[in-house]
Amino acid sequence: MENKDIVLEENKEEKTTVSKNFIEMIIDKDLAEGTYDHVQTRFPPEPNGYLHIGHAKSILLNSGLAKEYNGKFNLRFDDTNPTKEKTEFVESIRADVDWLGADYRDEVFFASNYFEQMYEAAVKLIRKGKAYVCDLSAEEIREYRGTLTEAGKESPYRNRSVEENLKLFEEMKEGKYEDGTKVLRARIDMASPNMNMRDPVIYRVAHMHHHNTGDKWCIYPMYDFAHPIEDAIEGVTHSICTLEFEDHRPLYEWVVRELEYPQPPKQIEFAKLYLTNVITGKRYIKKLVEDGIVDGWDDPRLVSLSALRRRGFTPESIRMFVELCGVSKSNSSVDYAMLEYCIREDLKLKRSRVMAVLDPIKLIIDNYPEDQVEYFEVMNNQENEELGTRKVPFSRELYIEREDFMEEPPKKYFRLFPGNEVRLMNAYFVKCESFVKDENGNVTEIHCTYDPETRSGSGFTGRKVKGTIHWVSAAHTVEAEVRLYENIVDEEKGKLNEDGSLNLNPNSLTVLEKCYIEPSVQDAQAYDSFQFVRNGYFCVDAKDSSKEHPVFNRIVSLKSSFKLK
Repeated sequence: MENKDIVLEENKEEKTTVSKNFIEMIIDKDLAEGTYDHVQTRFPPEPNGYLHIGHAKSILLNSGLAKEYNGKFNLRFDDTNPTKEKTEFVESIRADVDWLGADYRDEVFFASNYFEQMYEAAVKLIRKGKAYVCDLSAEEIREYRGTLTEAGKESPYRNRSVEENLKLFEEMKEGKYEDGTKVLRARIDMASPNMNMRDPVIYRVAHMHHHNTGDKWCIYPMYDFAHPIEDAIEGVTHSICTLEFEDHRPLYEWVVRELEYPQPPKQIEFAKLYLTNVITGKRYIKKLVEDGIVDGWDDPRLVSLSALRRRGFTPESIRMFVELCGVSKSNSSVDYAMLEYCIREDLKLKRSRVMAVLDPIKLIIDNYPEDQVEYFEVMNNQENEELGTRKVPFSRELYIEREDFMEEPPKKYFRLFPGNEVRLMNAYFVKCESFVKDENGNVTEIHCTYDPETRSGSGFTGRKVKGTIHWVSAAHTVEAEVRLYENIVDEEKGKLNEDGSLNLNPNSLTVLEKCYIEPSVQDAQAYDSFQFVRNGYFCVDAKDSSKEHPVFNRIVSLKSSFKLK
């Protein structure tokens, strides 16, 4: 992490150390030198897909800096390419930014609202002799551009007069030319060692309907030209983007310099957030959706922000994750386990711990009164008394996890087996007396006796048991579907096969029907989450769950080998 420690002296006795990342250090210098008298940042997604975990870093970094310096943060849609953009994506992006808690003052900006100013900016460049209309095809432009070791060749149209360029550009705007027949190029340097500076295309003809401007325009600016203009118009001071735009910075600076903005924005690049063995590429996710492998862009196995939200991740856990990753200038990958660590840390003191049996087998207490129901007062979270208590019903017939009983147990198996006694969590000691099998040899019922003296909270010390298991009263259960998730790609074999296709994990989704949960969850709403004792953290699925058919997604298991270094 490229942070430096700065010591602030509040007085002679007391010193406070504040860690600053390299972006904060640039901002501090700019403010101290009077380059800017305020800080304004932005998050500028193109509305051509759903946001993923990597975008969260940019959102939280940009909005966090604006908050830290009492500045402004803009949410702006970079919608200059009508071929890929949809209103659906605009709405989903806005929902994601809202969910993360970034403050954009409920004011949304669109690059397309500046089309008129961008057109005027292009005209200004033509008048200055800094832009020209070129008739080369896209393929010819590529050929003329040269290579990393060879200078490019000037376009035969490079030296058109200002008057001719103005006339042709006006005609492009009026729709006189077909797509691909003419472009407007910046006139910079065909011998530049930076390929982006070899007369880049800044406008193209595209007779396409635009989601925001309709059919008003048939010419559209290129991203590298539009972006600095958008920043300048909005008063952005620090245009913070990811490392792949580092080579584009000279063009960014050229645009704002040639257009003579009085206080031009400054581009700063930082490293992207990469997670190991996850899929973020839009074309891959699109194929997974189209092939029916996932049930949409918000499938809980994905790492789109809408998928993580549906899975049960919280904005706080995402923020913790981004902070732990830090801000640096060098790319690196982070293990998905760190994201899981963050959600565990966030939920462990916030959520109730309830009993849920995912693979049920019936347990009958033969000496317990048939019609009796007791209610045990149970703490909602043993580590946080503030969450209070709840009443849990107990009766003669219960469900326990199938793995909590073995006919012939191995050594050090302390759960239920013939002749062994265990504690039913928050209830009584029970001893296994017998069991029943079906014709296939599967155990269907376990018969036990209980000792009334061992009631939880009674202070009983007569004997001890080594095993404690959870349970649910059979007459009081909420029956639910439970979905267990693993990584959608096979982590051992890597993300891609040799042919470039995704190496999918066949066990990425396990659906468990007829799981039994204690009745305290019966009024749970979409996104509500709980710890299921011994099974992990679970969340009510926002898409498929209903009162009649509750569905719970496993957010994360309880334990991991992951440790913060």
